[in-house]
Amino acid sequence: MSNSEIVKNKYKSLRFNSIASCLDRLVKQAHDNEISYLQFAEMLVDNELGKREENKIRLNMRRAGFPVQKELEEFDFTFQTTISKKQIVNLLDFGFIDNRESVVFIGPPGDGKTHLAIAIARSCIRSGVRGRFYNVVDLVNRLEAETRAGRQGRLADHLTRIDFVILDELGYLPFAQSGGLCVPKIRFCNIGGEVHRESGVT
Repeated sequence: MSNSEIVKNKYKSLRFNSIASCLDRLVKQAHDNEISYLQFAEMLVDNELGKREENKIRLNMRRAGFPVQKELEEFDFTFQTTISKKQIVNLLDFGFIDNRESVVFIGPPGDGKTHLAIAIARSCIRSGVRGRFYNVVDLVNRLEAETRAGRQGRLADHLTRIDFVILDELGYLPFAQSGGLCVPKIRFCNIGGEVHRESGVT
């Protein structure tokens, strides 16, 4: 086994997997640029931290449960003139999350509400927060199933641990009483009688 492979295995044993996988390239880059030992050490750390951040964002995107991938760049503001690009871009400072405020899109089917909600949410996740997408019908069915199984409150507890929730198709009512009563409580972040610091995009 070469010295390079020995060093890589040591990094792997410390779970510095990104450094291990990129070590040859980083060593060559350091040699070619004649950087100092301290700069090389910083390069290794920056590489590992950057890769870990990428992995965290990728995991949070998957856990968010988006039904499709949508970005703001794909939204046609010339088609949907009831809302301006500036209004949407202003949301990207994520102040509504910091202030625990809700963002509500209202309109007929097919006007881009879900597209905008997902696009904003994906930008939020890239900034480092965690969120979850739910179709309200599916959410209520899950709440009812949870109640029938005697596990009421588990999903609500999960929702208190993330930064925002998207409730899609909120207007499709009524639901059975046991599930339907949970929707406004989650929407307004008043779960189980306690007000939790949540943000929602509906």
